[in-house]
Amino acid sequence: MRVITDKPEVLAPAGTLEKLKVAIDYGADAVYIGGDAYGLRSRAGNFSFDQMREGVAYAQAHNAKVYVAANIVVHEGDTAGAGQFFRTLRDIGISAVIVSDPSLIEIAITEAPGLPVHLSTQASATNYETLNFWQAEGLERVVLAREVGIEEIKEMRRHTDVQIEAFIHGAMCIGYSGRCVLSNHMSMRDANRGGCAQNCRWKYDLFEMSGGEKQSQLENGEAFSMSAVDMAMIEHIPDLVEAGVNSFKIEGRMKSIHYVSTVANVYRQAVDSYCADPDHYVLKREWVDELWKVAQREMSTGFYYGTPTADDELFGKRRKRPQYGFVGEVLDYDAERKVAIVQQRNNFGVGDKIEFYGPHFTHTEQVVERLWDQDNDILYRAPDAMMICQLPVKQPVKAGDMIRKQR
Repeated sequence: MRVITDKPEVLAPAGTLEKLKVAIDYGADAVYIGGDAYGLRSRAGNFSFDQMREGVAYAQAHNAKVYVAANIVVHEGDTAGAGQFFRTLRDIGISAVIVSDPSLIEIAITEAPGLPVHLSTQASATNYETLNFWQAEGLERVVLAREVGIEEIKEMRRHTDVQIEAFIHGAMCIGYSGRCVLSNHMSMRDANRGGCAQNCRWKYDLFEMSGGEKQSQLENGEAFSMSAVDMAMIEHIPDLVEAGVNSFKIEGRMKSIHYVSTVANVYRQAVDSYCADPDHYVLKREWVDELWKVAQREMSTGFYYGTPTADDELFGKRRKRPQYGFVGEVLDYDAERKVAIVQQRNNFGVGDKIEFYGPHFTHTEQVVERLWDQDNDILYRAPDAMMICQLPVKQPVKAGDMIRKQR
């Protein structure tokens, strides 16, 4: 029986320390985070050095890695202090830094020796000559542009042994490799320095001026955006593995723990299943269904199998709406009483159909029949953010399990 021992890494986003721990608990081999400087997610819960130390300690205890994104386009003066920043990351135990700007790459290599450097997707690596160039410069991994197809990856692998990382799930930027200036133009927020306002996802209309009056030119007045649907490669794990992708990257540092836990859980199952017995691998429909429980947009395969069409863009009404909402996390389980102690994350209550899920793809469905607060007073709803409540469960659950409900 053929077995793939060099399994691809499942790499999950971690916008906060909580998300870092959740991602690792739910199967991620590595996470990528942002620091207080040089990253492209200024509104994410970027990590202080002390938080990085805690995150690295947690990751190492679970045989996982932590990478730091430092992928801004730098302007004059932005590199001041970068050497010390990278040295601190190295000394904390960060496994690699993800960079796109050549000046920061040079600083990381020369001023923080021993800190591995990965090329960011912002650098638009789309051919093996580029991969070989960056490997010769001292980089050990290249994160490919999201505009690369599966056949191009195969060609790259035939001509280079540098590690290849590719996005396999999450939001797609309408600008080439994320290099967009809509936000700069419309919102005075520089997308390439961490301030993207996601203007492509705003709703737009087309007007004709007639006699000083604006008249919509859209059918039925339906507003449109310029943004892409999300990527999902869950149905094509064999292609990605056989093409030679070393790291499967999930987008979403600003997404919730519901998203991070669900997506990491699914891809962990799929990667493990394929690598254990590739010749008899079968895609499980439940994996695809699970991803739809956290999907906020339609999903496609992006550029992997050809140039996207109009069906891969969000021009009109949403074609499929989310059917589940995240409502809580299990803090503890009282086995004697068969009661879960839960921290509420969104309003839920008696009569709601809920689903518990946890690492290793465990699932239990039930209806909320009774509910108490932490003082054992009866509740009918749990409306207050982050409140602690209790409910009887039909099957044992564990701390760290998540709860979602059908809308």
